[in-house]
Amino acid sequence: MKKIALLFIGLSMVMGSFAQEEGQEEKGKQLPSVQLKDMEGNTVNTADLGFEGPIIISFWATWCSPCKAELNTIADLYEDWQDETDVTLVAVSIDDEKTKNSVPMYANGKGWDYKVLMDPNGDFKRAMGVNNVPHTFIVDTDGTIRYSHNNYSPGDEYELYEALLHVAGVE
Repeated sequence: MKKIALLFIGLSMVMGSFAQEEGQEEKGKQLPSVQLKDMEGNTVNTADLGFEGPIIISFWATWCSPCKAELNTIADLYEDWQDETDVTLVAVSIDDEKTKNSVPMYANGKGWDYKVLMDPNGDFKRAMGVNNVPHTFIVDTDGTIRYSHNNYSPGDEYELYEALLHVAGVE
């Protein structure tokens, strides 16, 4: 039984470090150019998001509880983050053709003040190297990916905030 427990702990550590390294591979790359739709059906090029401050890009899905927990937690802090850093959050739904119709209902029902984009074919997800959700990035005003984090646990929003301050040069 001890061997099984040690094997499980070792495997967890290896997978955790793999996930960290995997996210780190994207740091320093430019934001790829992919055509997505917003909730109104307008086409948006991801390379032309061009906001005044940094951009948080959060990949999520309506069927993903940790994704919704992360975005709902950030919603409570978002206005303060915007005041401090001029950040814009872009929530990219990876819901497929079967579930994408529930995205506007969920996002509007929660009153998110985020730009919500739809990636039903996973084109942007693949271009960003996202294997599972939630996966969150911070992109600077030059379009360079400066931060990448996979998964969500309560409290991760504070790590995201610290990284945001660093990218925004507000520290």
